[in-house]
Amino acid sequence: MAEAPIPRSLAGRTAVVTGSGRNIGRAIAVALAAQGAKVVVNGHSDSSAVDEVVQQIRLAGGEATGVMADVGRDDEVARLIAAAAAQFGSVDIVVSNVGIRRKQPFLEITPEQWDEVLRTNLSAAFYLARHAVPHMQARKWGRIVLISGFDGFWGQVTHRAHNITAKAGLHGLAMALAREFGPDGITANTVAPGAIDTVRDWSQYTHQQREQLEREIPLGRYGKPDEVAAACDLLCSERGGFISGQVIHVNGGHYMY
Repeated sequence: MAEAPIPRSLAGRTAVVTGSGRNIGRAIAVALAAQGAKVVVNGHSDSSAVDEVVQQIRLAGGEATGVMADVGRDDEVARLIAAAAAQFGSVDIVVSNVGIRRKQPFLEITPEQWDEVLRTNLSAAFYLARHAVPHMQARKWGRIVLISGFDGFWGQVTHRAHNITAKAGLHGLAMALAREFGPDGITANTVAPGAIDTVRDWSQYTHQQREQLEREIPLGRYGKPDEVAAACDLLCSERGGFISGQVIHVNGGHYMY
């Protein structure tokens, strides 16, 4: 007997995924589309990468559109959410996945650099929720997922005070949103990836440091973007509807608490 097809649990929902032109954001956008969500793919500087993700989703039979916006600006996020609602009729799911990874000794961080990292890594999530929540309230259903990092809980990386502060703040924001908007059927959670094998600038690490990091992970390997996306998939689904105000750590056991 043939197995029954797996239901597309997000059919009829619209998801906005920021920073989804590559790496973890791309994997999340593709995963949500595979569950039937109409996806708004967002990027800031590389429109060709955004277009590529949109085409990937469409070729797989999904619905997607791309919107370029600097989510570190409130007015740009307002435009992004308005475009999503105009295109697809609602905004039901938002995933905040943007960040600057700077390595600077604390006393060398200027106020301007501090503000830039906090604006991109933390305030962008506030802007996203601020403009999306009214759409969710109207439908009495919503999912907010903030992509953080285990350094915001562990603080083990030196020379990243601004990034660690922002990542820790994301969990605080998720808890506040979960508490205030739970009565509206809205959940809010944080996903904290550990060492994930993504396309990035590894120049801050020597080859030996990368090998040492891999050895420190109990599972003995770096994670994959799809594994982070799987956690987001659960949190955005009906199956994850009773999970709110929590952190899902995706790190191979590297950080435990």
